[in-house]
Amino acid sequence: MALPHKNIPKVLDLFAGAGGFSEGFIFAGSEMVAHVEMDKDACDTIKTRMVYHALKKVGKLDEYKKYLLGETTITDLVQKYSLQKEIDSVIHAKIDHDNYKQLISSVKKKLDGGHLDIIIGGPPCQAYSHIGRSSDKKHMEGDARKFLYKLYIEFLKALKPKIFVFENVPGLLSDRKGFYLEEMRKEMKVAGYETQYQILNASDFGVPQSRRRVVLIGWNKDSKLKSYPNFEKVIREYRVKDFFSDLPKLKAGEGTRISKYSEKSRLLQELEITNPEINLLTDHVSRPQSKQDLQIYKIAVKKKNNGGNLKYGELPESLKTHKNQTGFFDRFKVVDSSARASHTVIAHISKDGHYYIHPDIEQNRSLTVREAARLQTFPDDFKFEGSRTAQYKQIGNAVPPMLSKIIAEKVVKLF
Repeated sequence: MALPHKNIPKVLDLFAGAGGFSEGFIFAGSEMVAHVEMDKDACDTIKTRMVYHALKKVGKLDEYKKYLLGETTITDLVQKYSLQKEIDSVIHAKIDHDNYKQLISSVKKKLDGGHLDIIIGGPPCQAYSHIGRSSDKKHMEGDARKFLYKLYIEFLKALKPKIFVFENVPGLLSDRKGFYLEEMRKEMKVAGYETQYQILNASDFGVPQSRRRVVLIGWNKDSKLKSYPNFEKVIREYRVKDFFSDLPKLKAGEGTRISKYSEKSRLLQELEITNPEINLLTDHVSRPQSKQDLQIYKIAVKKKNNGGNLKYGELPESLKTHKNQTGFFDRFKVVDSSARASHTVIAHISKDGHYYIHPDIEQNRSLTVREAARLQTFPDDFKFEGSRTAQYKQIGNAVPPMLSKIIAEKVVKLF
């Protein structure tokens, strides 16, 4: 349920991904003017979510449920309830030097003479990440993605929001000893914005996942914000296993696109992960796995149950497929069900599930799309579009909505 406030701030989401960041700002009562994203499947996901929010606002979630069941289409719902504005808020485009002026003009057109209040989002993180740099011979030097912040600043200059929230990986602080971070802050200062940043771990804010990110916030002279907001940490007792407790048990290759819960979870309803108005479970389908992988998964889970993590070199020779045993040292990893937070869900989950093995040895498989989404705190009524690979990728790249809500609540109340 959206929070009450005096005014409705208008928000632009740049490099929007699947819309995890905007989800929090919608919850806090903002109006999403536009989302700019280069991945088509992610754009389709945001369109579906914008339709969801529009139907929820007019008490028509039964129509959204029909969509999930395959009884109607998004196109039909858009026509029936005049939701073209919601669909048009999603701009499928790669932000680059050739088109950023055109994109700014498109956003201004959507504002229709109004003023943009907030910009959220951050450029793709791979170029700054430690993993990305270590896997590239040139350490990503010269990678164009490192300079996308300059285009972000062009949007700040042209649209003059009072506040912006820029999110990226902690590697931004270490890359060339923080050179890129300091450069962008200098340029943001020239554009009229004071900035401060902190590293926030999503697990401190209720998310059952360790996910550290740099959250840089900027404000101009017209803003009520004068310093970095105090984001209060969430005190909670729940564990990772509580986010899996109501899901049907599956073995590798099992599951259906639409299914029912195995039991009710009061906790997940309170956290707004499950929605009693819809009461459908989507995309809880397990990947098929090879016999060899399943043998390894069992070994990994047994090791985890005994308090350790499987090292690749410990596998029987018959199960090893890589000569480079040091490079694949941490190739298989089990999600810790008893922990307050799992290890970070990243886009690599779209490649294979070896780093996200389900903790139940009887199920013996990797995480489903829905389980990965839950570790990111996406509600079950959040439908990811595209292939299973595309869905995993969107989830791994997203800002957890539970963290986004906490950030948004602090920012939106300033308007």
